Amino acid sequence: MSTIDKVAWLRVVDGKLLAARSAGKDTWYLPGGKREEGETDVETLVREIAEELSVRLDAASARPAGVWEAQAHGRADGVVVRMTCYTADYAGELKPSSEIESFGWLTHEDRDRVSATVQLILDDLHARGELN
Repeated sequence: MSTIDKVAWLRVVDGKLLAARSAGKDTWYLPGGKREEGETDVETLVREIAEELSVRLDAASARPAGVWEAQAHGRADGVVVRMTCYTADYAGELKPSSEIESFGWLTHEDRDRVSATVQLILDDLHARGELN
């Protein structure tokens, strides 16, 4: 088994989860990405969110929100994504940039529009009453 290790931003507002969609794709993901050499989780998160959504995360406000694992979307069987999620405050206006074509606010009803890992996150947030 192979594991893709990612760090993602978990942002829930008014019962909806922030998600992003890459250009030319139809599946929604949580904003974030892979670590660069020597980066901490929070450093990765700050860099990736600035690149993808043009806002500056407040690193001091970052808090662990959980770790979820599932089959990687569009990859061979046995390739798993391990997504370590953090909540954090931000400054600026959310705007898609880099490879991100759009962002949106998802509810549990959008479960069929997201990757398997994000489905688990939606399920957990819904079960805890944090997500519509």
